[in-house]
Amino acid sequence: MGKNKLKKFAEINSFSNVIQPQPDHTITRFDYRGRWNETFFRNSHPIVLEIGCGKGEYTVGLARAFPEKNFIGIDIKGDRIWKGARDALDQGLHNAAFLRIQAQNINAFFGRDEVAGIWLTFPDPQPRKSREKKRLSSPWFLKKYREILAPGGPIHLKTDNRGLFEYTLAVIAEEGHLLACHTVDLYADEHISEPFVKVIRTYYEKKFLDEGRAIHYLKFFLHGAS
Repeated sequence: MGKNKLKKFAEINSFSNVIQPQPDHTITRFDYRGRWNETFFRNSHPIVLEIGCGKGEYTVGLARAFPEKNFIGIDIKGDRIWKGARDALDQGLHNAAFLRIQAQNINAFFGRDEVAGIWLTFPDPQPRKSREKKRLSSPWFLKKYREILAPGGPIHLKTDNRGLFEYTLAVIAEEGHLLACHTVDLYADEHISEPFVKVIRTYYEKKFLDEGRAIHYLKFFLHGAS
């Protein structure tokens, strides 16, 4: 492990906006579950998640744009979270936090209807059929989101991977979810008006755009929850 990565791991342990639960929390209890507003943010604002947040560009960007909401970036990679957490602290964003956990354990950390929205920003497409369940837009994950997402809470997906985009559209259709909007080329589509979806760009998104790759985007609501 490089010295820079070790330095980041040491620093992140002192960040007030990073929560790194102990292993037993994923199985038995987590003090903030169902009480994030009360015990961590100390306000009643809606909570929005960025799952697989990487460097946390959306968590930080949205927190800056919407001070009336709380944002939590979720990732297991501490050296990635470090960047977003550092930026949020430097900018004085008290409505941005980062939770270092495996995404599949998300239900152990949030209570029913506690989440107002979810962003999936350039997740691993997991192209092999044998790894379908690990796709963050798979039926398996959507079932998990249903348990924590409040009625009317949107799910957003941004990806450069056409396969994942089309797979997600198929899942939405097959399960009867409500597709609000979608496009195969976000920056060429003038009809997409979701606030800041074209303004905030992740590290990988900038890289993909420089390579001339189209960015796919969709927004949907879970069946029976809109």
